[in-house]
Amino acid sequence: MNRRNYQKELDEIIETVCSCGVRPALFLHSCCAPCSSYVLSYLSKYFRITDFYYNPNIAPHKEYIKRSDELKRLIHDMGLSDSVEFIEGRYDNDSYMEAVRGLENEPEGGSRCRVCFRLRLEEAARMASEGGYDYFTTTLTISPMKDPVVLNDIGEEMGEKYKVRWLPSEFRKRGGFQRSIELSRQYDLYRQNYCGCVFSRRDENRKLQEEGV
Repeated sequence: MNRRNYQKELDEIIETVCSCGVRPALFLHSCCAPCSSYVLSYLSKYFRITDFYYNPNIAPHKEYIKRSDELKRLIHDMGLSDSVEFIEGRYDNDSYMEAVRGLENEPEGGSRCRVCFRLRLEEAARMASEGGYDYFTTTLTISPMKDPVVLNDIGEEMGEKYKVRWLPSEFRKRGGFQRSIELSRQYDLYRQNYCGCVFSRRDENRKLQEEGV
């Protein structure tokens, strides 16, 4: 069974949007500046974007702040300050740690990550619904390390729960991930070497030690 072509679905929505002549409001969950770079440059042509930085998984707190500051700088440096609104969610790492309790030793991309995706996308859906946005989505599908099927399934589930349309995506397609790397170099963005949580940092440090780096 062939899985869905999320990029094709997004193309069809964009085609409909363009034919209407009015840009819909999009609530975009952003994980970091590098992942957001391509997505913002791509979608800002078709949507009025509110960029929502909500990542209680990130630790330590200074890392969270650093990524938030880089995202705000990127929006400014890309000349999007007048067309993209930035909103920062509440940082509550304790809630994240409680949500993934018992999953500390799960591998990257496993059930712990699914809990994390659900935590962030549910908050994005809730905020999008309360704000009356036309769509919501996330930059997470640009990463080759993230499963787009899992992310789109959770997004659609949360969209149904909060009565707001999920914008399907697989932003890594059509060179999206490579373009994000190019934009990261162009804007001299900070690119972190771990996903964000203490467990991904632990695993990355362990990997580097094994490699003798």
